[in-house]
Amino acid sequence: MQVRRLWAAVAASSMAVVGAVAVIGLNSTAEAAVGGTGTGYLSTRGNQIIDAGGNPVRLTGLNWFGMETDNKTFHGLWARPWRDHIDQMASLGYNTLRVPFSEDALKPGATANSVDGYTNPDLQGLTPLQILDKVVAYAGTKGMRILLDRHRPTSAGQSALWYVSATPEATWISNWRSLAQHYANNPTVVGADLHNEPHADGTDPNGTGSCWGCGDVNRDWRLAAERAGNAILEVNPNWLIVVEGVSCTSGGNANAWDNIPDEPCGWWGGNLSKAGQFPVRLNKPNKLVYSAHEYGNSVYHQAWFDDPAFPNNLPAIWDGFWGYLEKQNIAPVLVGEFGSTLQSPQDVLWLKKLMEYMGTGVTGMDFTYWSWNPNSGDTGGIVADDWKTVNQQKQSILQPYLIPPVGQTGPTGSTSASASASTSSNPGTVSCTATVRIDNAWQGGYQATITVKNTGSTTVSPFVITWGVPSGVVLQSGWNATVAQSGTTITATGPSWAPSLAPGASVSIGFTANGPSTPPPSNIKLNGVACT
Repeated sequence: MQVRRLWAAVAASSMAVVGAVAVIGLNSTAEAAVGGTGTGYLSTRGNQIIDAGGNPVRLTGLNWFGMETDNKTFHGLWARPWRDHIDQMASLGYNTLRVPFSEDALKPGATANSVDGYTNPDLQGLTPLQILDKVVAYAGTKGMRILLDRHRPTSAGQSALWYVSATPEATWISNWRSLAQHYANNPTVVGADLHNEPHADGTDPNGTGSCWGCGDVNRDWRLAAERAGNAILEVNPNWLIVVEGVSCTSGGNANAWDNIPDEPCGWWGGNLSKAGQFPVRLNKPNKLVYSAHEYGNSVYHQAWFDDPAFPNNLPAIWDGFWGYLEKQNIAPVLVGEFGSTLQSPQDVLWLKKLMEYMGTGVTGMDFTYWSWNPNSGDTGGIVADDWKTVNQQKQSILQPYLIPPVGQTGPTGSTSASASASTSSNPGTVSCTATVRIDNAWQGGYQATITVKNTGSTTVSPFVITWGVPSGVVLQSGWNATVAQSGTTITATGPSWAPSLAPGASVSIGFTANGPSTPPPSNIKLNGVACT
């Protein structure tokens, strides 16, 4: 069970770390597909992440943990094929995977365990890093991005500082450089979340944990992030450097018994209140992304949950801890972890307010939800204990804010959905193939994916895909396109960020609807031409 720790009390946590890495050769030249994650390597401009062409990108993803634990690889590989996990994530609209890992998973001789041989025979005998390579390669074909998260120095647990006796700072930096070199030619892997949830230890004024701006070389997380970030950029200048906050900027927990006013403290990794005054200084400033963690009352009871103005008091709290960095155009903020079981009505209000605060569309704040896994003890997951059934309550809140990936739906390589060929609106030049997949069904509704491939020789721009549904089926939501319904016809129009479908390219349109899933959608057409 994953548990999360907070600044004020022993609660719990669920992240991981990176270790000594044996560099393995990897064919990794394919670029990420056009869409929610853009093309090529990522950088920043003001408070926006941008792709290689300068186009705005929004990372809207989730965490898939396990590499930070004793299993040393992704959880759920005992339950279903590994590709199925990624297929479902992409079909739901998540474009990024934050991958927690620990030092132990990447040491020479590390062995992955709890991988079912019948379900995942192709993973048998592979090292944790080799399994990660396969996940990276396949996620890239979906147009997804990967963010590596050094979650723990060992699988035994998290640490307040970025180093422990078994993993000194020099080892931490060396291991990051090895990972950066390992994925240097693969733009699917976008960067390094340097250390998960640095936080206070001891009590103020005698704190021994991570501080921000205190100037102590052994405790100032901001200075350590500069050392590691610049060392990584020396070997891989294309990576984003993701720097989390602390909990209490002094590095010591609040002491309620000394009658001395205490500084505001936040979640572990969630306090960036001094990053404006003491910014992280990288040799490549356009590679810096700040990151905060944020949780609901059921995870730990913070004082602000008692405010009579809740949840309308929350935006001011977030502004002070990390939101100001985006609002003042200082740097992008990635909310790297947030989640809840949503069993408490108060948590539902919290999550809805947080999503509203981060904003819609490609210019909204970046985020990775905690977590895909159902076995996170304090939050549960997007999927239930069967590792397949979607928690519709969570998904329906997150769905309007997701920027789905755009990529090929098979493992044959990444396909750009943008057009380099000439554009045509003449339906006579169009041909296509189509498939329908019912991803999930429940009493009174279902979720499906329509995949269309342009088999013609001319780019279709903008693409317009239509399909028929039985009378009584009512569209509820759609993604990867602008989706609307008229009578028994549903129309999906290419979105502004990826309006074109090039020859040989595929696009997958996901949607949910009320009504029966049988008979399934039919009569699929691309710009008026029936697909086979």
